[in-house]
Amino acid sequence: MRVLAAMSGGVDSAVAAARAVEAGHDVVGVHLALSRMPGTLRTGSRGCCTIEDSRDAWRACDKLGIPFYVWDFSERFKEDVVQDFIDEYAAGRTPNPCMRCNERIKFAALLEKAIALGFDAVCTGHYAKVIEDADGNRELHRAADWAKDQSYVLGVLTHEQLKHSMFPLADTPSKAEVRAEAERRGLSVANKPDSHDICFISDGDTRGWLAEKIEMTPGDIVDETGAKVGEHPGANAFTVGQRRGLKLGTPAADGKPRFVLEIRPKENKVVVGPEGLLAVDEIRGIKVSWAGLPIAEVGTGEEFECHAQVRAHGDPVPATAWTERDSADSDFRENLVVRLRDSLRGVAPGQTVVLYQGSRVLGQATIDAARSLQRAAT
Repeated sequence: MRVLAAMSGGVDSAVAAARAVEAGHDVVGVHLALSRMPGTLRTGSRGCCTIEDSRDAWRACDKLGIPFYVWDFSERFKEDVVQDFIDEYAAGRTPNPCMRCNERIKFAALLEKAIALGFDAVCTGHYAKVIEDADGNRELHRAADWAKDQSYVLGVLTHEQLKHSMFPLADTPSKAEVRAEAERRGLSVANKPDSHDICFISDGDTRGWLAEKIEMTPGDIVDETGAKVGEHPGANAFTVGQRRGLKLGTPAADGKPRFVLEIRPKENKVVVGPEGLLAVDEIRGIKVSWAGLPIAEVGTGEEFECHAQVRAHGDPVPATAWTERDSADSDFRENLVVRLRDSLRGVAPGQTVVLYQGSRVLGQATIDAARSLQRAAT
């Protein structure tokens, strides 16, 4: 099988490529240049797509004896991931750029080009598993190592994309074993730090970065009753669940900390309140997609039992979910409703909810609204 190995320059993708070669596949390595002005060196575990990363990817491919190429996806990354991130924050939502990158770059742009060039699959270093059912249909499942499981950020993959996806690290019991294997294979990235945070904000200062991209207008911070308790430099720089950086002029009556409950970009207001008001037990999602063939209940609109996860490293909680059809503007759109049995705190519009049954990823949706049914009833 002809396999295109996406080489980030890290240890996971290097070992994944090595295993694909060892399995007898015809492997070609490719590093994605996602920035027109990449930095020369990484800053510890921050940043990616630097010249150093490209060189590390080349060295791994040279060691494995496979061809290596660099593909320039910088314009598409800028439009589909970076600009989307800016637009979402400008609208008062909290996006997940890793989801967009997997959806639009690694398993859309890259996979499309790979198939056009005659490759059968794209291989990555993600910790996730693809399993075929009795009829040969592919399903996405959690990896063996739940601590490193990345199935959440792959929840956007479609049935067609899963047909061409390869995750050689699926059954690896730990990251330590991957590093040890890289050492045995003589790969220079064996002890290279993992990347963290948002790759295109290398210093980790999201608020400062956004301030250069979005026009920030000072406005009011109000409590849950609407009373003004402070001022902010720009509502777009805040996110639901945030506690630090509020600089409130009026303390809470009970003396306890307050958290961001809601962003109202049209009013340029930030709503804050006690931690207890962050809890939500119903999520409504849009831009729904299914990882593999959808389960039967999706087509009928019936309720189904599942677990819901709203963060890459968050704990899944039991839930009941169902789909609804929105016929607005004569265009049928599938929406998702998720009723949580255990409430979650700090769920923000723009985040992604991924549904599981056991280890299987059912699908995902972009959160459009999250609310407390108890508060709504009062």
